Amino acid sequence: MNMFSLSMAVQPQVTVPLSHLINVLHSLKSSVGSSSSSSSSVATCKSRKHKEHASDSELHCTESMWNLRELGLSDLGTQQLHELVNRVLPRLSPQEAPLPLGGQTTWRMSHLSTPSFYHNKHGFAWGPSPVSAPVFSRQRPSPLHSVCTELQHWPVLVQSRSFKTLRIKTRRQQSAFERPVESEGFTPSFMKGFLTRDKGVEVESLDSLLKNKNVPDAQQDTFKRGFAEGFLKAQALTQRTQDSLRRTRLILLVLLLVGLYGISKTPFISGLDSAVDPVQMKNVTFEHVKGVEEAKNELQEVVEFLKNPQKFTALGGKLPKGVLLVGPPGTGKTLLARAVAGEADVPFYYASGSEFDEMFVGVGASRIRNLFREAKGNAPCVIFIDELDSVGGKRIESPMHPYSRQTINQLLAEMDGFKPNEGVIIIGATNFPEALDNALIRPGRFDMQVTVPKPDVKGRTEILNWYLKKIKVDPAIEANIIARGTVGFSGADLENLVNQAALKAAVDEKDMVTMKELEFAKDKILMGPERRSAQIDKKNKLITAYHESGHAIVAYYTKDAMPINKATIMPRGPSLGHVSMLPENDRWSETRSQLLAQMDVSMGGRVAEEIIFGHEYITTGASSDFDSATKIAKMMVTRFGMCEKLGVMTYTDMTLTSPETQAAVEHEVRVLLKESYERAKALLKSHAKEHKNLADALLMYETLDAKEIQLVLEGKALETR
Repeated sequence: MNMFSLSMAVQPQVTVPLSHLINVLHSLKSSVGSSSSSSSSVATCKSRKHKEHASDSELHCTESMWNLRELGLSDLGTQQLHELVNRVLPRLSPQEAPLPLGGQTTWRMSHLSTPSFYHNKHGFAWGPSPVSAPVFSRQRPSPLHSVCTELQHWPVLVQSRSFKTLRIKTRRQQSAFERPVESEGFTPSFMKGFLTRDKGVEVESLDSLLKNKNVPDAQQDTFKRGFAEGFLKAQALTQRTQDSLRRTRLILLVLLLVGLYGISKTPFISGLDSAVDPVQMKNVTFEHVKGVEEAKNELQEVVEFLKNPQKFTALGGKLPKGVLLVGPPGTGKTLLARAVAGEADVPFYYASGSEFDEMFVGVGASRIRNLFREAKGNAPCVIFIDELDSVGGKRIESPMHPYSRQTINQLLAEMDGFKPNEGVIIIGATNFPEALDNALIRPGRFDMQVTVPKPDVKGRTEILNWYLKKIKVDPAIEANIIARGTVGFSGADLENLVNQAALKAAVDEKDMVTMKELEFAKDKILMGPERRSAQIDKKNKLITAYHESGHAIVAYYTKDAMPINKATIMPRGPSLGHVSMLPENDRWSETRSQLLAQMDVSMGGRVAEEIIFGHEYITTGASSDFDSATKIAKMMVTRFGMCEKLGVMTYTDMTLTSPETQAAVEHEVRVLLKESYERAKALLKSHAKEHKNLADALLMYETLDAKEIQLVLEGKALETR
């Protein structure tokens, strides 16, 4: 066992080398035995203040005190050192123990008031006791007790209870200059706390420091001056450090306050920031909206409500609260809402549905409240919410978004809640009305639902003329021809067409936009850009010319087929050529004869390849033609009731029908396609000369318009380009 352990009630248990402690105490023991007066020798060691030379005993004591300083025992007094020696080392015999003045042994000296106090403080009575005596307050002996028993040593005092005395309290309240200087060596805190609890505070003066450092007399004044300067500089440095810390804390506090103030003003805390400022739409009226006359007529009533509300309220009527604009993208829903505000000359509040969707809970509802609060303050006014389906979608229970219904609930309450919003018209726009919540589209919230469809041929002509006025165009342009060839185009698509034509004219360095640029822009939008860099060999080019001329011949000589607009063998997009058809007017419905004519025109390309090049040299170029023809035939059989064998019954889901019915449907579709193929073949064989002339013209000119096709089929020569 080579470790010595001490424990206290207050300090944690720490271990030190026992051999080291025993060597030091043996040295101290020998010095005590050899000295004639222990108290005077120790006093001489501690008070070197007025002596310059030490005796042999003093040097011996100095060595012992130096070793004790390394263990943190330099602050012990004479009585405590003797007590430590008596309890750690084997008991001294009466012959070895010297007698102090008065004849009483040093080891028996005690300053305690009564033995009971010592017993209460340390757990056992004062004085020697056998090793086997139960000196510990615990029921089981500690490992230190066992070690000391085997080594025949006195057990170390293990404190089990402690008291706060006046002496300890006074020592804690002493100033820093009155506290003892820490030893330079290793000083365990448990040693100082355990063995110096009853020792007074000793202050080492500057003169004592000069003696310990062996400073010569000539340099003592310089040392004192340097010590004072260092102290003053250290004090100034400490003051500057404290001032810097104060300034840093002040700056951090100011930054924290500014940050909190900025966060409180950000949009996701304060609510909707972009919709609280209204816009005056004085420059937008119904004159700027083209192609949606029915929608304008319905919204005209809302304008009258906003202009003259007394006209309607006098009879007991109420202002409509909301108007829902429904239609495909690009048809002018936003422009209509702006025109309503411009016609009525009222403030216009614009907001997108996505602005109310945030990751923070409650932000969307807060923005709705702010928007309607500002609008009510400026009534009468118009609130336009674009893409309403993103904020007014159907409410569902979602564990992933438990607070997703707060925004739409707030919108429902603002539109038709307890507090009225007189004079505020809400206009919503959406492409998916079926996705809206039922509570939002009921009467009382969105009272009117206005459909904004794609424009017809008349509307497309008006839109084209409106946008053509903004660019330099040829006066000979016929907008109705472009409008007839742009079936299904919305207002935004027509604006893009005019812009593409203007860019093409600028690239070609022309002074104005002509029909050629408009046709080019239309084909580019419908079929993609031209592929002039594609190198096509003569054989494939010849096949393409006869293929496209076959479509044109069938279309030209078939009754109820749409008029031809243009034929070309210029590669564009995925196709090597195409023939565009131009209806006279928009077709709201189609007859059986018109559907059969479309199937015949689709079959014309494959029939022409088979007649000219033979069955072994037909190509894959007719795949898209067969797709369109098969689709028409299947719709005639399953949806339109145009099959005599199956009757006027519809077959929407073929998977639910019987195998016999499915076979019958396929048979009838195949019959329609075969009959169409035979009609196209008979037509091309009867017009073989016209077919060859048109193919040769396509090989020469690549692109022919409707007038040029007519001249070729009539056998007339074309003008040289």
